[in-house]
Amino acid sequence: MDSATGEDFNSGLQSEEDLQSVLNALKESRWYAVQVASGCEKRVKATLEQRIQTFDVADRIVDVKIPHTPAVKIRKDGSRQSTEEKVFPGYVLVRMIMDDDVWQVVRNTSHVINFVGAEQRRGTGRGRGHVKPLPLSHSEVERIFKQTDEQEAVVKIDMATGDKIIVLSGPFKDFEGEVIEVSPERSKLKALLSIFGRDTPVELEFNQVQKQS
Repeated sequence: MDSATGEDFNSGLQSEEDLQSVLNALKESRWYAVQVASGCEKRVKATLEQRIQTFDVADRIVDVKIPHTPAVKIRKDGSRQSTEEKVFPGYVLVRMIMDDDVWQVVRNTSHVINFVGAEQRRGTGRGRGHVKPLPLSHSEVERIFKQTDEQEAVVKIDMATGDKIIVLSGPFKDFEGEVIEVSPERSKLKALLSIFGRDTPVELEFNQVQKQS
């Protein structure tokens, strides 16, 4: 056997060992919820993924996710933009085999506040106790990821009942009114406009109106 063949064999063996290690980690790991600073979910995920490699704990921290559901945002001009909406703003889910090392890796990541779990109260003093991380139940995990996989896109618009609007185009241009109903799926709303001195409900397209500050 030449050296090249030997190296290939060892390389293949190493790959099989790596694969088995990954399979074992997936089998033994559990999902944990980690509270993070508001708006920092993506930053925490990216930083934690770097730290996993730096501290060589990929065999124990096997996945980091920010559950999302699809959404469609309707802009002021009526155009639609596909986007995503966080299921749990302020939280990141981490699949891991819990031990002291990986706890430190996650807990000391910038913008991480704490694991979700049971607070262990101090024996003395008034300070808050240590939080013992508790894994999510299998039913919780199944429900969360089923929701992200199956939920249809939610239509979002920066307009709500009670908002004051001004009409930008059409026969009621420059009329002012108040929103009484919003229909995102139809890209329309109803507003009360003062017509001939009487409040009259009028249906308008989203791109026909502008919300007044």
